[in-house]
Amino acid sequence: MTHAIQFRKFGGPEVLEWVDIDLSAPGNGQARVAHTAIGLNFIDTYYRSGVYPLKLPSGLGSEAAGVVTAVGEGVTHVAVGDRVAYANPPPVQAYSEECVMDARWLVKLPDAISDKTAAAMMLKGWTAWYLFRRTYALQPGDWLVLYAAAGGVGLIASQWAKRIGARVIGIVGTQAKRELALAHGCEAVLLADEDIVTAVKDLTGGAGVPVVYDSVGRDTLNQSLDCLRPLGLMVSFGSSSGTIDALSLNDLAKRGSLYVTRPTLWSYVTNRAEVEAASQELFDLVVSGEIRIQVGQRFALRDAAEAHRALEGRGTTGSTVLVP
Repeated sequence: MTHAIQFRKFGGPEVLEWVDIDLSAPGNGQARVAHTAIGLNFIDTYYRSGVYPLKLPSGLGSEAAGVVTAVGEGVTHVAVGDRVAYANPPPVQAYSEECVMDARWLVKLPDAISDKTAAAMMLKGWTAWYLFRRTYALQPGDWLVLYAAAGGVGLIASQWAKRIGARVIGIVGTQAKRELALAHGCEAVLLADEDIVTAVKDLTGGAGVPVVYDSVGRDTLNQSLDCLRPLGLMVSFGSSSGTIDALSLNDLAKRGSLYVTRPTLWSYVTNRAEVEAASQELFDLVVSGEIRIQVGQRFALRDAAEAHRALEGRGTTGSTVLVP
Protein backbone atom coordinates (compact mmCIF):
# COMPACT_ATOMS: atom_id res chain seq x y z
CA MET A 1 0.00 0.00 0.00
CA THR A 2 1.23 3.47 -0.87
CA HIS A 3 -0.28 6.95 -1.08
CA ALA A 4 -1.15 9.36 -3.88
CA ILE A 5 -3.08 12.53 -4.68
CA GLN A 6 -6.15 11.80 -6.79
CA PHE A 7 -9.40 13.54 -7.75
CA ARG A 8 -12.85 12.15 -8.56
CA LYS A 9 -14.36 15.30 -10.10
CA PHE A 10 -13.04 18.38 -11.87
CA GLY A 11 -12.82 21.61 -9.93
CA GLY A 12 -10.63 23.76 -7.72
CA PRO A 13 -7.79 22.66 -5.45
CA GLU A 14 -10.33 21.32 -2.95
CA VAL A 15 -11.04 18.29 -5.19
CA LEU A 16 -7.55 16.88 -4.55
CA GLU A 17 -7.58 13.94 -2.12
CA TRP A 18 -4.86 11.98 -0.26
CA VAL A 19 -5.68 8.32 -0.89
CA ASP A 20 -4.30 4.81 -0.44
CA ILE A 21 -3.42 2.98 -3.67
CA ASP A 22 -2.21 -0.50 -4.56
CA LEU A 23 0.53 -0.94 -7.16
CA SER A 24 1.08 -4.01 -9.28
CA ALA A 25 4.46 -5.33 -10.38
CA PRO A 26 5.77 -3.59 -13.52
CA GLY A 27 4.79 -5.21 -16.78
CA ASN A 28 6.58 -5.36 -20.11
CA GLY A 29 8.38 -2.05 -20.76
CA GLN A 30 7.46 -0.65 -17.34
CA ALA A 31 9.34 0.33 -14.19
CA ARG A 32 8.36 1.01 -10.59
CA VAL A 33 9.74 4.25 -9.16
CA ALA A 34 9.80 5.42 -5.53
CA HIS A 35 9.52 9.20 -5.72
CA THR A 36 11.79 11.49 -3.74
CA ALA A 37 10.59 14.80 -5.25
CA ILE A 38 7.76 15.78 -7.59
CA GLY A 39 7.45 18.82 -9.84
CA LEU A 40 4.46 21.17 -9.83
CA ASN A 41 3.41 22.62 -13.20
CA PHE A 42 0.62 24.91 -14.35
CA ILE A 43 -0.62 22.18 -16.66
CA ASP A 44 -1.53 20.23 -13.51
CA THR A 45 -4.24 22.83 -12.83
CA TYR A 46 -5.62 22.36 -16.36
CA TYR A 47 -6.02 18.63 -15.74
CA ARG A 48 -7.51 19.18 -12.29
CA SER A 49 -10.05 21.76 -13.51
CA GLY A 50 -11.06 19.83 -16.62
CA VAL A 51 -9.59 22.22 -19.19
CA TYR A 52 -7.68 19.16 -20.36
CA PRO A 53 -10.15 16.33 -19.63
CA LEU A 54 -8.97 13.07 -18.09
CA LYS A 55 -10.82 9.87 -17.29
CA LEU A 56 -11.92 10.06 -13.65
CA PRO A 57 -10.90 9.18 -11.02
CA SER A 58 -7.40 10.30 -11.94
CA GLY A 59 -3.99 10.90 -10.53
CA LEU A 60 -2.04 14.06 -11.25
CA GLY A 61 1.48 15.24 -12.01
CA SER A 62 3.81 14.90 -14.99
CA GLU A 63 7.37 15.09 -13.64
CA ALA A 64 9.32 13.64 -10.74
CA ALA A 65 12.61 12.16 -9.55
CA GLY A 66 13.22 9.03 -7.56
CA VAL A 67 14.77 5.58 -7.44
CA VAL A 68 13.90 2.55 -9.56
CA THR A 69 12.65 -0.27 -7.34
CA ALA A 70 11.62 -2.81 -10.01
CA VAL A 71 11.69 -3.20 -13.79
CA GLY A 72 9.60 -5.22 -16.17
CA GLU A 73 10.60 -7.35 -19.13
CA GLY A 74 12.38 -5.52 -21.92
CA VAL A 75 13.66 -2.62 -19.81
CA THR A 76 17.42 -2.30 -20.22
CA HIS A 77 18.24 1.44 -20.04
CA VAL A 78 17.53 1.66 -16.29
CA ALA A 79 17.98 -0.85 -13.46
CA VAL A 80 16.92 -1.31 -9.85
CA GLY A 81 18.70 1.25 -7.66
CA ASP A 82 19.21 3.85 -10.39
CA ARG A 83 18.45 7.48 -9.57
CA VAL A 84 16.09 8.66 -12.30
CA ALA A 85 13.89 11.52 -13.37
CA TYR A 86 11.12 11.85 -15.92
CA ALA A 87 8.39 13.84 -17.53
CA ASN A 88 5.50 11.97 -19.07
CA PRO A 89 2.18 12.54 -20.88
CA PRO A 90 -1.21 11.35 -19.61
CA PRO A 91 -2.15 9.25 -17.79
CA VAL A 92 -0.53 11.42 -15.13
CA GLN A 93 0.41 10.00 -11.74
CA ALA A 94 3.55 11.70 -10.43
CA TYR A 95 1.71 13.03 -7.35
CA SER A 96 2.37 9.76 -5.54
CA GLU A 97 4.83 8.11 -3.21
CA GLU A 98 5.45 5.43 -5.83
CA CYS A 99 4.22 4.67 -9.31
CA VAL A 100 4.44 2.06 -12.06
CA MET A 101 5.07 3.74 -15.39
CA ASP A 102 6.18 3.39 -18.99
CA ALA A 103 9.96 3.20 -18.66
CA ARG A 104 10.60 4.96 -21.97
CA TRP A 105 10.31 8.34 -20.20
CA LEU A 106 12.93 7.58 -17.53
CA VAL A 107 16.45 9.00 -17.69
CA LYS A 108 19.33 8.37 -15.31
CA LEU A 109 20.39 11.36 -13.24
CA PRO A 110 23.98 12.61 -13.15
CA ASP A 111 25.49 12.67 -9.66
CA ALA A 112 25.80 16.45 -9.88
CA ILE A 113 22.02 16.96 -10.11
CA SER A 114 19.98 16.53 -6.92
CA ASP A 115 16.58 14.88 -6.87
CA LYS A 116 14.75 18.12 -6.02
CA THR A 117 16.53 19.97 -8.81
CA ALA A 118 15.66 17.21 -11.27
CA ALA A 119 12.00 17.15 -10.25
CA ALA A 120 11.84 20.90 -10.77
CA MET A 121 13.29 20.91 -14.27
CA MET A 122 12.31 17.93 -16.43
CA LEU A 123 8.97 19.02 -17.91
CA LYS A 124 10.00 22.67 -17.84
CA GLY A 125 13.41 21.99 -19.37
CA TRP A 126 12.00 19.77 -22.12
CA THR A 127 9.51 22.56 -22.80
CA ALA A 128 12.29 25.11 -23.30
CA TRP A 129 14.11 22.59 -25.51
CA TYR A 130 11.24 22.06 -27.92
CA LEU A 131 10.26 25.74 -27.97
CA PHE A 132 13.76 26.87 -28.93
CA ARG A 133 15.06 23.90 -30.90
CA ARG A 134 11.96 22.65 -32.69
CA THR A 135 9.01 25.08 -32.71
CA TYR A 136 11.11 28.10 -33.65
CA ALA A 137 14.83 27.60 -34.25
CA LEU A 138 16.10 30.41 -32.07
CA GLN A 139 19.22 32.08 -33.47
CA PRO A 140 21.94 34.26 -31.92
CA GLY A 141 20.82 37.88 -31.99
CA ASP A 142 17.09 37.09 -32.15
CA TRP A 143 14.86 39.19 -29.95
CA LEU A 144 12.00 37.31 -28.30
CA VAL A 145 9.15 38.06 -25.89
CA LEU A 146 8.65 35.55 -23.07
CA TYR A 147 5.65 35.72 -20.74
CA ALA A 148 5.85 34.54 -17.10
CA ALA A 149 9.60 35.02 -17.24
CA ALA A 150 9.98 34.48 -13.46
CA GLY A 151 8.07 31.20 -13.45
CA GLY A 152 9.41 27.67 -13.59
CA VAL A 153 9.57 27.48 -17.38
CA GLY A 154 10.44 31.16 -17.68
CA LEU A 155 13.61 31.08 -15.60
CA ILE A 156 14.94 28.02 -17.41
CA ALA A 157 13.95 29.36 -20.82
CA SER A 158 15.48 32.79 -20.24
CA GLN A 159 18.86 31.29 -19.35
CA TRP A 160 18.69 28.83 -22.24
CA ALA A 161 17.86 31.59 -24.74
CA LYS A 162 20.72 33.70 -23.45
CA ARG A 163 23.05 30.71 -23.84
CA ILE A 164 21.97 30.50 -27.49
CA GLY A 165 22.75 34.20 -27.88
CA ALA A 166 19.17 35.46 -28.15
CA ARG A 167 17.90 38.63 -26.48
CA VAL A 168 15.03 38.02 -24.07
CA ILE A 169 12.29 40.52 -23.24
CA GLY A 170 10.54 39.03 -20.23
CA ILE A 171 7.08 39.93 -18.96
CA VAL A 172 6.22 39.49 -15.26
CA GLY A 173 3.66 40.67 -12.73
CA THR A 174 5.67 42.31 -9.95
CA GLN A 175 8.87 44.24 -9.36
CA ALA A 176 10.30 41.37 -7.30
CA LYS A 177 9.71 38.98 -10.19
CA ARG A 178 11.29 41.53 -12.53
CA GLU A 179 14.52 41.45 -10.53
CA LEU A 180 14.48 37.66 -10.50
CA ALA A 181 14.01 37.47 -14.27
CA LEU A 182 16.81 39.98 -14.88
CA ALA A 183 19.11 37.79 -12.80
CA HIS A 184 18.29 34.75 -14.92
CA GLY A 185 19.02 35.79 -18.47
CA CYS A 186 16.50 38.43 -19.50
CA GLU A 187 17.99 41.48 -21.19
CA ALA A 188 14.87 43.53 -20.41
CA VAL A 189 11.85 42.81 -18.22
CA LEU A 190 8.49 44.56 -18.51
CA LEU A 191 5.68 44.59 -15.96
CA ALA A 192 2.40 43.20 -17.25
CA ASP A 193 0.53 46.48 -16.64
CA GLU A 194 2.92 48.49 -18.80
CA ASP A 195 2.37 49.40 -22.46
CA ILE A 196 4.04 46.20 -23.62
CA VAL A 197 3.75 46.76 -27.37
CA THR A 198 5.30 50.22 -27.27
CA ALA A 199 8.11 49.04 -25.01
CA VAL A 200 8.88 46.06 -27.26
CA LYS A 201 8.94 48.25 -30.35
CA ASP A 202 11.24 50.72 -28.58
CA LEU A 203 13.66 47.96 -27.56
CA THR A 204 13.77 46.54 -31.09
CA GLY A 205 14.17 49.83 -32.95
CA GLY A 206 10.55 49.78 -34.09
CA ALA A 207 10.82 46.40 -35.78
CA GLY A 208 9.09 44.08 -33.32
CA VAL A 209 10.29 40.55 -32.50
CA PRO A 210 10.41 37.46 -34.72
CA VAL A 211 8.83 35.25 -32.04
CA VAL A 212 6.62 35.59 -28.96
CA TYR A 213 6.34 32.74 -26.45
CA ASP A 214 2.96 33.27 -24.78
CA SER A 215 1.80 31.01 -21.94
CA VAL A 216 -1.00 33.34 -20.81
CA GLY A 217 -3.52 32.84 -23.60
CA ARG A 218 -6.79 34.72 -23.94
CA ASP A 219 -5.84 37.98 -22.20
CA THR A 220 -2.63 38.57 -24.15
CA LEU A 221 -3.50 37.35 -27.66
CA ASN A 222 -3.74 40.72 -29.42
CA GLN A 223 -0.85 42.18 -27.44
CA SER A 224 1.37 39.29 -28.47
CA LEU A 225 0.43 39.62 -32.13
CA ASP A 226 1.16 43.36 -32.02
CA CYS A 227 4.68 42.69 -30.67
CA LEU A 228 5.63 40.68 -33.75
CA ARG A 229 7.44 41.92 -36.82
CA PRO A 230 6.01 41.00 -40.25
CA LEU A 231 6.16 37.22 -40.83
CA GLY A 232 6.68 36.72 -37.09
CA LEU A 233 5.51 33.69 -35.10
CA MET A 234 3.33 33.65 -31.99
CA VAL A 235 3.89 30.46 -30.01
CA SER A 236 0.88 30.01 -27.74
CA PHE A 237 2.05 27.25 -25.38
CA GLY A 238 -0.21 27.84 -22.36
CA SER A 239 -3.48 29.42 -21.28
CA SER A 240 -3.23 30.60 -17.69
CA SER A 241 -5.81 33.35 -18.36
CA GLY A 242 -8.11 31.07 -20.34
CA THR A 243 -8.11 29.36 -23.70
CA ILE A 244 -8.13 31.31 -26.96
CA ASP A 245 -11.52 30.49 -28.44
CA ALA A 246 -11.43 32.56 -31.63
CA LEU A 247 -8.78 34.09 -33.87
CA SER A 248 -9.51 35.79 -37.17
CA LEU A 249 -7.07 34.82 -39.91
CA ASN A 250 -7.55 38.31 -41.34
CA ASP A 251 -5.96 39.67 -38.15
CA LEU A 252 -2.81 37.78 -39.06
CA ALA A 253 -2.83 39.17 -42.59
CA LYS A 254 -3.28 42.80 -41.62
CA ARG A 255 -0.50 42.64 -39.02
CA GLY A 256 2.05 41.48 -41.59
CA SER A 257 1.26 37.88 -42.62
CA LEU A 258 1.90 36.48 -39.15
CA TYR A 259 2.05 32.85 -38.07
CA VAL A 260 0.47 31.30 -34.96
CA THR A 261 1.05 27.84 -33.50
CA ARG A 262 -0.38 26.03 -30.48
CA PRO A 263 2.24 23.36 -29.74
CA THR A 264 2.33 20.72 -27.05
CA LEU A 265 5.41 19.01 -25.66
CA TRP A 266 4.13 15.54 -26.48
CA SER A 267 4.17 16.26 -30.22
CA TYR A 268 7.89 17.01 -29.99
CA VAL A 269 9.06 14.42 -27.45
CA THR A 270 7.56 11.16 -28.63
CA ASN A 271 10.29 8.51 -28.61
CA ARG A 272 13.44 7.42 -26.84
CA ALA A 273 15.77 9.38 -29.11
CA GLU A 274 13.93 12.64 -28.44
CA VAL A 275 13.82 11.94 -24.68
CA GLU A 276 17.57 11.45 -24.67
CA ALA A 277 18.30 14.48 -26.88
CA ALA A 278 16.22 16.86 -24.75
CA SER A 279 17.54 15.45 -21.48
CA GLN A 280 21.20 15.42 -22.46
CA GLU A 281 21.24 19.06 -23.55
CA LEU A 282 19.33 20.07 -20.41
CA PHE A 283 21.61 18.08 -18.10
CA ASP A 284 24.75 19.47 -19.74
CA LEU A 285 23.58 23.06 -19.27
CA VAL A 286 22.59 22.47 -15.62
CA VAL A 287 25.79 20.61 -14.68
CA SER A 288 27.92 23.33 -16.32
CA GLY A 289 26.09 26.03 -14.37
CA GLU A 290 24.81 27.78 -17.49
CA ILE A 291 21.27 27.09 -16.33
CA ARG A 292 20.51 27.46 -12.62
CA ILE A 293 17.31 25.80 -11.41
CA GLN A 294 15.43 28.03 -8.99
CA VAL A 295 13.34 26.00 -6.54
CA GLY A 296 11.27 28.73 -4.98
CA GLN A 297 8.82 26.66 -2.91
CA ARG A 298 8.49 23.22 -1.32
CA PHE A 299 5.29 21.60 -0.11
CA ALA A 300 4.54 18.20 1.38
CA LEU A 301 2.88 15.98 -1.23
CA ARG A 302 -0.24 15.61 0.86
CA ASP A 303 -0.53 19.45 0.80
CA ALA A 304 -0.82 19.55 -3.00
CA ALA A 305 -4.05 21.57 -2.80
CA GLU A 306 -2.21 24.33 -0.94
CA ALA A 307 0.50 24.28 -3.60
CA HIS A 308 -2.12 24.66 -6.34
CA ARG A 309 -3.66 27.64 -4.57
CA ALA A 310 -0.26 29.34 -4.38
CA LEU A 311 0.46 28.64 -8.05
CA GLU A 312 -2.88 29.87 -9.35
CA GLY A 313 -2.74 32.89 -7.05
CA ARG A 314 0.55 34.00 -8.63
CA GLY A 315 2.22 33.43 -5.27
CA THR A 316 5.14 31.39 -6.57
CA THR A 317 8.44 32.14 -8.27
CA GLY A 318 10.64 29.70 -10.13
CA SER A 319 9.81 26.02 -9.67
CA THR A 320 7.83 24.32 -6.92
CA VAL A 321 8.39 20.77 -5.69
CA LEU A 322 6.24 18.41 -3.69
CA VAL A 323 8.03 16.11 -1.24
CA PRO A 324 6.50 12.70 -0.34
